[in-house]
Amino acid sequence: MLNAIEISPKVWWVGGIDWNERLFHGYTTERGITYNAYLIMDEKITLIDTCKATFADELVQRISQVVDPAKIDVVITNHVEMDHSGSLPVIHKIAPNAEIYASAGAGVNELRAHFGIEATPVKTGDTLCIGERTLSFVTTPMVHWPDNMVTYSDVDKILFSNDAFGQHFATTKRFDDENDMCEVMKQAKKYYANIVWPYGMQAGRALAAVKGLELKMIAPSHGCIWRSHIDEIIAKYEEWTTYQTQEKAVVIFDSMWHSTESMAREICDAFIAEGISAQLIDVKSTHISDIMLYMCDAKYVAVGSPTLNSNMLPTVASFLTYMRGLSPKNEQRIGLAFGSYGWAPLGPKQVYAELENAKFQLPVPVVAQQWVPSEENLAELQGTVRKMIEAARA
Repeated sequence: MLNAIEISPKVWWVGGIDWNERLFHGYTTERGITYNAYLIMDEKITLIDTCKATFADELVQRISQVVDPAKIDVVITNHVEMDHSGSLPVIHKIAPNAEIYASAGAGVNELRAHFGIEATPVKTGDTLCIGERTLSFVTTPMVHWPDNMVTYSDVDKILFSNDAFGQHFATTKRFDDENDMCEVMKQAKKYYANIVWPYGMQAGRALAAVKGLELKMIAPSHGCIWRSHIDEIIAKYEEWTTYQTQEKAVVIFDSMWHSTESMAREICDAFIAEGISAQLIDVKSTHISDIMLYMCDAKYVAVGSPTLNSNMLPTVASFLTYMRGLSPKNEQRIGLAFGSYGWAPLGPKQVYAELENAKFQLPVPVVAQQWVPSEENLAELQGTVRKMIEAARA
């Protein structure tokens, strides 16, 4: 029988741990995933969220360590996406009289569409007394589905934040301060960059809505529970939701016969020579979701591709397409398109067009080098990078 973990008096973690999942919607999860669900033992026994369907057995076993699951009175569905609600039909079958709550409109409609289950609608400002505790609801639409909401327990001072403040990070330790904080923050940033980033404006509004709450814990639906580093993760979300960048560069490229690679290395070195931290990334060796982790707060982004069949390389096109889908606010970012070609510089030009469409500042024209760059050609790239930096600081 799997064990529940009491995270606060009468509040239990009863979720599932997916140690082996390595991909989520095209985003690598090298540290696995947790599907966090929480059980509150009050006059009305309340379950907040469930798990992915394949972890229903784990969920039920953990609940059973605390109480007979048939005695659940209330189920709060903060988010209908199936990694959070997939086990709801199992809970509904075990506890058919439990009252289910979801966000008005989207949440209620999505539960009906996915499972044929009816729910009571709630909206921002609504409350639910479950005994000693009163739960408050704040809808957070498009963080990252239309139905999202968060739930706050007044007695426990816990914000059940669903996807906000989450990390894809499987661990036996439930709290931030029990884990390597460098890894926790890295996974929180990667999670934001690949899932929440397109909805930064909405996430910012949600952040404002919860900032006035007294918080002892933030309990997300993925990863560690925040209790010792709440101020730090809120500060990071304030940076990320306002699209702040740091004085650093990422140089992203693929190469066929090392010409574009030589240019990329020279560009990276030029940033370093100017005192700017730089990361050199070969798209063949680094997953696109990890590239977004590095790019999330970088001011300078250089993207290079040679020309293949009158186009940029498919690997570079894949990265740019993935980036475009995440809709980063690039107006404050300085971009550079570069690459090599044999008889037509179409690859680098296509990269330039993609960066232009993505609203990067492009203070220098595309840098396209025919065949193999000479030492003189490479030296000229140092001046190109200096122009980029001067434009950013002007």
